[in-house]
Amino acid sequence: MPNTFVLLFTILALIALATWFVPGGKYETHLVNGKQLVDPNTFHYVASSPQGLVALMKAPIKGFVEAAQIIGFVLIVGGAFAVVQKTEAIDTAIRSIARAHEHSALVRATIIPVFVTLFSLGGATFGMNEEVIPFILIFVPLALALGYDTITGVSIPFLGSQVGFGAAFLNPFNVGIAQGIAGVPVFSGMGYRLIVWAAATLVTIAFLMWYAARVKRNPALSPTFVLDQARRQEHPAVMTSTEHMTGRHVAVLAIFALSLGTMVIGVVKYDWFIDEIAALFLTMAIVVGMVGRLGPDSWVASFMQGAKDLAPTALVIAIARATMILARDAHIIDTILHGLMPLVQSSHPVFAAQKMYLIQSVINFFIHSGTGQAALTMPIMAPLADLVGVTRQTAILAFQLGELSTPMIPTSGITVGVLALARVPWLTWAKWMVPLQLIYLVLALLLLVPPCLMQWS
Repeated sequence: MPNTFVLLFTILALIALATWFVPGGKYETHLVNGKQLVDPNTFHYVASSPQGLVALMKAPIKGFVEAAQIIGFVLIVGGAFAVVQKTEAIDTAIRSIARAHEHSALVRATIIPVFVTLFSLGGATFGMNEEVIPFILIFVPLALALGYDTITGVSIPFLGSQVGFGAAFLNPFNVGIAQGIAGVPVFSGMGYRLIVWAAATLVTIAFLMWYAARVKRNPALSPTFVLDQARRQEHPAVMTSTEHMTGRHVAVLAIFALSLGTMVIGVVKYDWFIDEIAALFLTMAIVVGMVGRLGPDSWVASFMQGAKDLAPTALVIAIARATMILARDAHIIDTILHGLMPLVQSSHPVFAAQKMYLIQSVINFFIHSGTGQAALTMPIMAPLADLVGVTRQTAILAFQLGELSTPMIPTSGITVGVLALARVPWLTWAKWMVPLQLIYLVLALLLLVPPCLMQWS
């Protein structure tokens, strides 16, 4: 099976090929409350701009430039975590949790539900997305120490945040913006959205607990069994050492926890984004280095090694962004959107809403930003919902649920970045995700029925 780089470049080549057959098209935009919104009545075909071999070869470097912010963030976070790991505070904390997990039935029963719920709340309230990347470096070794596998370690923070983001009830980046564009009171309809969030989160928890228990009984069933064995051999001390935490370890972990708390407050209250969070982690690394008594040479060597380890992740993110650049430069995104619109027409509002969800899932393959997707699709979907008997509130929910496909798609920079960080091939992950993705599909279709029947507004 091809690795992630080969797979993404193949997708890139196929998109370049498609630009020779899909005509160019464009919607006009107009400024509303400081936002550029699409006018759904202004679609027109424009001169096509096929992307040839030169454009295909230039796309990765363009992707690197456009994704420079998230790439820089990943490298700084990787360096900062390497400094924290150098102090061995995280290793000793993992061993402590593993011992509690071994001796306490309560810990065994609650560790996955508690953490998945916390990450899901992060996605549902302040739009936790890129912020989940640092946690992969913690939860993969933790999962291995508890007798689970790399897939479980990735899934707890990643799926937790993504299901919360897609089924959000208070996320300003998708719910707030989509409702503002559609002319619906911002953050209205929270009652049913809480039900949607709870259902999606419980389904995710149930699936992960079933899978984790299955792998714990028979580790050979894990798709990452070979990788897990290699990881345990690379870091045997994390799994077997009986060393307990010292005061210095506690201080380092306190600084780390304080940094995460500051990040949450900054994102929720002060609209922090990647620049501020990267600066926070860099500051954390400096303070941790001093508290952990790492000399300047040791600090720099650890930071550089951590950034170096994430260089492949940075390149993967760049190629993933390049897929969107090719489609955008060829002017085919609006054409694809326009071509999908007639498919919404249906004999019953329930079917129309479900078709909206499926269309949003397709669009999510090309546009992964909740804000960007809302700005592109809601000006068209909102009036279209009026025509097919679907309330605008329901159309917004269909848009949200379409984002539940993000953990599966290989063009998402967050998805492939997380997997590259965990060293899990995308095909291995996708094969594992198929059953859960089908569950999300059925769940989304069912959750769209009540709003249509009660004319949810």
